Amino acid sequence: MSEIKIVDLKANVLEDNDKLAEKTRERLNIEHTFLLNLMSAPGSGKTTTLTRLIETLKDEMKIAVMEADIDSDVDAIRIKEAGAESVQLHTGGMCHLDADMTCQGLDSINSKDYDLVVLENVGNLVCPAEFDTGATKNAMILSVPEGDDKPLKYPLMFQVADVVIINKTDVMPYFDFDLVKAKKNILMRHPGIEIIPVCAKTGEGIDKLADWIRKEVRK
Repeated sequence: MSEIKIVDLKANVLEDNDKLAEKTRERLNIEHTFLLNLMSAPGSGKTTTLTRLIETLKDEMKIAVMEADIDSDVDAIRIKEAGAESVQLHTGGMCHLDADMTCQGLDSINSKDYDLVVLENVGNLVCPAEFDTGATKNAMILSVPEGDDKPLKYPLMFQVADVVIINKTDVMPYFDFDLVKAKKNILMRHPGIEIIPVCAKTGEGIDKLADWIRKEVRK
């Protein structure tokens, strides 16, 4: 009786994706383009945070945004109105972007023409964290209404992030959200990670986030 061969499809898919992601980082390094992969749950304020950042940084660097959604182009329109180039990436029902889809987006905007490209990933706390997009750095947004326990429930998202943005700090008095506890939970998952509280609606804390981006882009 012949042996049955078992193929771990997920492992193979991730391995191929990781190879392409490394090639993408090499390409970006040659182009002197910084790619930031921005992840979060739906409704956390990714696009509003981006529009605030664009307003702050657009006179200092050339910025483009790749908006990933299952459908619609409303976010890409908002980005253009804020003053940055944008392209909408439709994932065809997939709940994340991978390195290949990211490369297609970079090609469509001619990435070498930009200092900063932001990939606004699909709103999801699970799948986007599993797939390396080839980004220079990963950022994630934790919004106050989601609760301070999210790092305990979705560890990988916080482990792969290089910076955590705590958004919607203006509504903290109305939710059961402890900022000290949230920071403790985040640091438990990723010791030493940068944590930046902001309110994208009012602009509070955006300058500190812009400073982090300036520092990373210079590197």
